[in-house]
Amino acid sequence: MQMDQAIDIAFMTEALNLAREAENRGEVPVGAVVVRDGVIIGRGHNRTISDHDASAHAEIVALRDAGLLQNNYRLPDTTLYVTLEPCVMCAGAIIHARVGRVVYAARDPKTGADGSCFDILQNPLHNHRVEVEQGLMAEQSADLLQNFFRQRRKAKASA
Repeated sequence: MQMDQAIDIAFMTEALNLAREAENRGEVPVGAVVVRDGVIIGRGHNRTISDHDASAHAEIVALRDAGLLQNNYRLPDTTLYVTLEPCVMCAGAIIHARVGRVVYAARDPKTGADGSCFDILQNPLHNHRVEVEQGLMAEQSADLLQNFFRQRRKAKASA
């Protein structure tokens, strides 16, 4: 295994841990970390339900956390690791924050903005280019999401 891949796996593992934390709080299990120079500068997991905030996706929470730490909404030379393909809202925030690279695990066929439904992250009309890598630890992320929704359907059926 290459050193870069081992580093990516370590940071995606942290994002998956945050996704599990979201699940433990009754949120859709998505987690994200923002990294600069090998250091996590922002962490987030879905908090839409607990915060009563439709914009509190894992990516947005992590970008806000990083922005506060860096005292700047622009986050050049960073990598965002997220367990699910970003949606249109999150893709817009990623572009506006000038994130350099996004690594995501599972594709999102319903709302994904990196080609699954929309192609926002790599749209050539933007004045900022984001390098994107997808599929790292996708099976673990997809399993976590599928199990979460399976349990919710089961609970709803028995209620």
